[in-house]
Parts: sequence; structure tokens; C-alpha cells
Amino acid sequence: MKDWTGNSATLTKTLGSSAHSKDDREEHDYYATDPIAVKLLCEMEKFSNPIWEPACGEGHISDELKRAGYEVYSSDLIDRGYGEDYFDFLQSDLDWAGDIITNPPYKYAQAFVEKALKSIRDGNRVAMFLRLQFLEGKARGRFFKSYPPKIVYVSRSRLGCPLNGDFSYNRAKAVAFSWFIWEKGYRGDPIIRWFN
Repeated sequence: MKDWTGNSATLTKTLGSSAHSKDDREEHDYYATDPIAVKLLCEMEKFSNPIWEPACGEGHISDELKRAGYEVYSSDLIDRGYGEDYFDFLQSDLDWAGDIITNPPYKYAQAFVEKALKSIRDGNRVAMFLRLQFLEGKARGRFFKSYPPKIVYVSRSRLGCPLNGDFSYNRAKAVAFSWFIWEKGYRGDPIIRWFN
């Protein structure tokens, strides 16, 4: 009998579980949010006006929030033809009297959550569209002790975040995404819910 041994790339391709791409990542981590994810969020949760979308890209989140009746202030680091202002959210000093909703650059996801929570007032909320694996890690475990999310909505279906907002390229979705909801001042255990 012959043993079969494959490398990790073979294994992940066989299982269909690799989150890696042979293409280079976009320089500023711009992976647009499928508007259906925002529509579903608005069906599950109500937010306070105004809403700040600090990584607005081409407006996929902002436009859906506006369609749901919210007043939205949109900004980004890069001018992609959408938004009112262009600056580094992580270096901003705005005191925001509303909620913050975004899909942050994943390499800065934790920093975005921390900055958003510092920027809002007690009782206001932050909603971030993040990989489900954001829950993992020892260092992040310490972060969650200080900043526990109130609710995590786990998507039962894979929702896409295409590179550079190109929704015409429909490849298999290997990454599971969730909506993480923080409420400033909340100190309990998170509630886990499922959607779609």
C-alpha cells in the first residue's frame, strides 16, 4: 500500500478551506462589503444617527445604510470617488455622537475597534464586519476581556468581500464573516446569533 502525502497547499485545496490567494493583497486592504450583508444587519439591529463609516471605499456600506434611512458620514484614507473626507481614521480625534459601522482593513481590525470605541460616547455602538477568526488568539483574548462585543452575528452563508470592490469576479468564498457589535460600556458575555 502506498502512503499519500501532500503539502499544505494540496490539503487546503482539497478541503476547500484555504483563505490564501495566489494574487497579491490590495495595498490598503480594500475588500468591499457585499451590500446584502449591510441589508441583513439593518434587519437585525437598529442604530443611532448619525452613523460614521470610516473606511467607506466606494460606498457599499454607506449607500445601504442610507437606503435604510440613516444619516451617514463617510470617510476613508483613500479617495475612491466616494465620501466627504479623506484621512487616517486611526489618527483622527473626532468625538462622535452616534454609532460607527465599517468593514475595516483586516490587518488593522483590532486597532479600528479600539479607536471606534474611544471615539463614541457611552451607550453608542460599533458594528464591524470581520472575519469569524477575529475571535481567535491569545492576545485578542486579552483584548476581548477589556472590550467584549455585545453580540456576534455569524453568517451561515459565505458573504463575499471582493478585492477592490470587483463584484463581477465571483470566486468561491473561503472566508467566514460575521458582524461584531460593541456597545460602549457593556461588560457582559457576548450573545452569539446566526443569520442568512
